[in-house]
Formats: sequence, C-alpha cells, structure tokens
Amino acid sequence: MYYTYVLLSLKDSNFYTGYTSDIEKRVLSHNNGEVFSTKNRRPLELIYFEACLTPEDALHREKYLKSTYGKRYIKNRLKHFLLPGSITQG
Repeated sequence: MYYTYVLLSLKDSNFYTGYTSDIEKRVLSHNNGEVFSTKNRRPLELIYFEACLTPEDALHREKYLKSTYGKRYIKNRLKHFLLPGSITQG
C-alpha cells in the first residue's frame, strides 16, 4: 500500500501533504526533524490519510490535495476537527 497524507503543523497551523509507502515511519521522520521542508514547522500531527494501491495513484492524489480544490476538499472533510479551539496542542 501507498499512502497520501496530510500533516498539520501545530506551530504555524499550516498543512503539509505528501505520500509514502510507510506512513508511521514517515510521520516519525517529519517529527524528528529529518525532513527539510517540515523541520522548522514541528510538531506535526497526522490529520488525514488515504490508502492507494500504486505509487502513481498516491502521487496523483498528493498533487490533487495540494491544489486549490484539494485544499478545499480537506478543509470540508475535516471541518469539525479544524474548528477554532478544537485542535489540542500537546
């Protein structure tokens, strides 16, 4: 399986979207500061993921979720989670 995922930076409240074949290891890499694009945005929380059968499908989905329509999709999908005061920092 391949996973497209969205992380929420608890530092700046912005999203990071990516894809991987090992989601647990990848989230740990992000939070350990091993990923250049997110090392200054830690801590990060996994807030959404989708499973795909092929890396091509996961990459295609990642590109969509990074688009304007994809960002809107995530915000609508997680609207109750993303309400002000509903994100617990810890």
